[in-house]
Amino acid sequence: MRAIELVGQEVADHVQPERFDDGKLLLRADSTAWATQMRLLKVTVQRTLNEQLGADTVREIQVLGPDAPTWKFGQRHVPGRGPRDTYG
Repeated sequence: MRAIELVGQEVADHVQPERFDDGKLLLRADSTAWATQMRLLKVTVQRTLNEQLGADTVREIQVLGPDAPTWKFGQRHVPGRGPRDTYG
C-alpha cells in the first residue's frame, strides 16, 4: 500500500517516512510547519495506519523537522553562536 493511499496527497508531498523499526515509525517533514502539523495529527495518523495495516503495527510515531544547515565552514571555526549572534 502506498503512502498516498494512507495519508493523502498533500501530506505525502510534505512528509516522508524515513524508517520503520519494531513498531516505531520515523517521519521527516520538509518544514517546521508540517512537522508541527504532523505532531498534532499523530494519534489520528497512527489509528488510520493501524486500521489499514493491522492492529498494533505502528506503536509509536516520531516526527522530525527538516535538517538544519550547519554554520561550520572550513577546517577551523570559533566556538559560539557564530553569525546568528548579530541578528536583532
